[in-house]
Amino acid sequence: MRLQKYMAKCGVASRRKSEDLISRGLVDVNGKTIIEPGFIVDIDNDIVKVDGKTIKLEKSKVYIMLNKPIGYVTTLKDEKNRKVVIDLVEGVNERIYPIGRLDIDTSGLLILTNDGDLTQKLSHPRNEIVKRYIAVVEGVPNRNELQTIRNGINIDGKKTAPAIVKIAKRYENESILDIRIHEGRNRQVKKMCDAINHPVKKLKRVAIGEIEISGLDIGNWRYLNQEEIDYLNRL
Repeated sequence: MRLQKYMAKCGVASRRKSEDLISRGLVDVNGKTIIEPGFIVDIDNDIVKVDGKTIKLEKSKVYIMLNKPIGYVTTLKDEKNRKVVIDLVEGVNERIYPIGRLDIDTSGLLILTNDGDLTQKLSHPRNEIVKRYIAVVEGVPNRNELQTIRNGINIDGKKTAPAIVKIAKRYENESILDIRIHEGRNRQVKKMCDAINHPVKKLKRVAIGEIEISGLDIGNWRYLNQEEIDYLNRL
């Protein structure tokens, strides 16, 4: 099996992220550093280590929903010694990894798993899986500004895909927006709101497809139920 595919199936990261880890010299096979993503591994006999830790295919798949608090980074460890989301998930023996990312100042729904195929499916832009966010922004966008987001905005030299956005609540100096996008570009929601001059003050992801965070307190986690797992596998 190709090394990046094996890493993804072990739940280390998506194939694309695994390729990055390989190119950075963080992956060893039988004690030798490998920098070629296409390297073929014998999944029964080869010993693969990522950043010094041995990885292996898990016999049982684990699917977890976490309501991420502000102040945590979406990685397994952090060079700046900031709090990481994996610290919130205790009592799980399998090696799990978050699918996608939320910024340190963004809260809400994260899915963690050791299912590399699902990680690849949910991460790839072509699958157009809708993510829903609730954003508190400065001021109240007018009709034209909302339509700009709906039509797509040029961010970092590339136009965003059409989005769904509506005003959920209005106040004197701020408003709450319900935003749905199917891309996963870096800080996309914040950049879209910046582009219409209504910066985000607070941001929370509340759903990925039909998987919703409602009923789960901030900082808590639970296993996905079978209906939710079946839904993700059908995507």
